[in-house]
Amino acid sequence: MAGGEQEGVAVPSQNKGSWSSFLKSIASFNGDLSSMTAPAFILSTTSLTEFSAYWSEMPGLLVAPANEPDPQKRAMLVLKWFLSTLKQQYASRNEKLGSEKKPLNPFLGELFLGKWEDAEGETQLVSEQVSHHPPVTAYSIWNNKHGVRLQGYNAQKATFSRTIHVKQVGHALLHLDKYNEDYLITLPPLHIESLITGSPYVELNKSTYIVGSNGYTSRIDYSGKGWVSGTKNALSAIMYPHGQEKDKQAVIYTADGTWTDTFTIKDAKKNTVLTYNAKREPKTPLTVAPIDQQDPLETRRAWKRVADAIMKGDMSATGSEKTVIEERQRALRKQEAAEKKEWERRFFSRVDRLPVSEKLFKDVPGGSMDADQTGGIWVFDQEKARNARPPFSALSEQLKNGWK
Repeated sequence: MAGGEQEGVAVPSQNKGSWSSFLKSIASFNGDLSSMTAPAFILSTTSLTEFSAYWSEMPGLLVAPANEPDPQKRAMLVLKWFLSTLKQQYASRNEKLGSEKKPLNPFLGELFLGKWEDAEGETQLVSEQVSHHPPVTAYSIWNNKHGVRLQGYNAQKATFSRTIHVKQVGHALLHLDKYNEDYLITLPPLHIESLITGSPYVELNKSTYIVGSNGYTSRIDYSGKGWVSGTKNALSAIMYPHGQEKDKQAVIYTADGTWTDTFTIKDAKKNTVLTYNAKREPKTPLTVAPIDQQDPLETRRAWKRVADAIMKGDMSATGSEKTVIEERQRALRKQEAAEKKEWERRFFSRVDRLPVSEKLFKDVPGGSMDADQTGGIWVFDQEKARNARPPFSALSEQLKNGWK
């Protein structure tokens, strides 16, 4: 498992032929791999719209920066929170399912709504597929008790070159009401390891940045286990004042370890500030409405028949049920084209500019909004949330309150 002692479960003997054929097909495929149909045993029953929830499975870490008066420590706590989300986002499915699975490709307008309730109050989530070509998921997570708001959007493009490589486009923006601070978060590229053995898992690549409007930047570098040396799922991070990335004397905090197990944050004097253990941190369960109370566009209701077929390993039924959804979507797009209308997003809107993100991107080397790759810039629309048409789910009335 990613970050665990084993790396998933090898392909069952009865599926080895199917797996070999699939590997040959992706090796010769030209284009975005997300459009390919994988063998049933490697398919996930979960849509990408649900992945937005991985940002906040530990609400206490998300809201912690809002209760820290010191700006340097506050930025460090944002770094800690972000690092804590990595296992949830990129490896938790591996542990639950035995190996990385190919998620369901969301359809335009697909929704995922939920909330976490714990000692930190109520933390809410809205995730919506705002574009299909290119595929883009937008999300908003907020906790009104602590005045913490996270919004973002991302697209993924998968290609093959000796293994599967995934480029993530988009960014997240964390806002703390109490200090009127914003933190821009860029997304890591990744690749899939252990394809040949049939026990795939995610490894993160290169670097990402967290740029705070309070003047501090964190750079996180990712690496993995090589043929000769290296550690699986390794990370190394530094926090420094804007513009002083190359000045070692300017480093305020460092972080080292692995994002699936344990990492340690130290101050400039190399004193340990905190140690985080990803395996021990308690998670707060996400609450979603029962499927029979969900809107037809909510992901678990919309994909239920497909998910049931995947669980049974029935490729014929899986294909048939997916076709029903796809044909319905094609009919809607055809109707919209005839009426010269565009699908109305329920919780998000496309904007021409997002000045706060543009400003913070200036401290990301080579960073840009890349709006052309995400169908535009997407923001949570409070007016739409307030006017949302019920019934979305049992959560609909609470969601109408939006961001305080």
